[in-house]
Amino acid sequence: MIFYHPLYSAIQLPERHRFPIKKYQKLENAIRAMGFSERVFKPKPASLAQIKLCHDADYVDAFVNGALSEKAIKKMGFPWSTTLVERTLLSVGASIEAAEYALEQGLGLNLGGGYHHAKFDHGAGFCIFNDHTITAQNLIQQGLAERVVILDCDVHQGDGTADILHDNDNIITCSLHCAQNFPRAKARSDLDFELEKGCTDAQYLQTLEQALDLIKRLYQPDIIIYNAGADIYHKDELGLLDISLAGVLERDRKVISFCKNSDIPLSIGLGGGYQRNEEQLIEVHKQLLFAVFENY
Repeated sequence: MIFYHPLYSAIQLPERHRFPIKKYQKLENAIRAMGFSERVFKPKPASLAQIKLCHDADYVDAFVNGALSEKAIKKMGFPWSTTLVERTLLSVGASIEAAEYALEQGLGLNLGGGYHHAKFDHGAGFCIFNDHTITAQNLIQQGLAERVVILDCDVHQGDGTADILHDNDNIITCSLHCAQNFPRAKARSDLDFELEKGCTDAQYLQTLEQALDLIKRLYQPDIIIYNAGADIYHKDELGLLDISLAGVLERDRKVISFCKNSDIPLSIGLGGGYQRNEEQLIEVHKQLLFAVFENY
């Protein structure tokens, strides 16, 4: 099941803003063109109580009520609006629902999410609330899982995820990222795999296999939450790796087939992807859809 809401692409951004906000709508259009529209469902918004499992209550309330400072708004990367609040709650809710669905049926996909730079008490890098940490905590609090692995394959390290969960033994953080990319100061995940600028398909996929092997041997998770960032692609304007389109597809295939063959439920967030040409960007994100529809 795929969770998506039209508000994902509805917020108004300044001209030349760096974030490709229309990509979500275009991806949903692509899913319909591929003949899978019956798999797309609107999510329910996350509750503030769920969000406060991982975020400072004062920060959450300030964001929802429009009381953030100008500095905090600038750091999160989006202009504040009531539409942004609604969109944010829906996207976090979609990640929670995708994970709950994955536990029942094997795989769930949020056509958004992967907000891994959001910290305990502030947003950063186009991330307001850290949906994957919230989702993992929610699963554990409800007794739906005892151990969760967050596998972050966005080109940027999941620093917010690592910071929020640094002393949590039930949620394991694993990040494959470019060493020279944002954030400059890296956090410490449970498993960090730093890839050098210019890394190619073979090295990347070999490293991913090592990560998956360690996850299975060391942690035996009840579910994996996967950040499928498309910004590892060599033409991404905020990436620094040299991964081909075929390499992106193979990465997603490896993660999905690993979980399927290991009988581990898999919940997926779309993650980052940055190209001014949104049609080209959609082709990169579509590799994830191809891998999903091949297997489920």
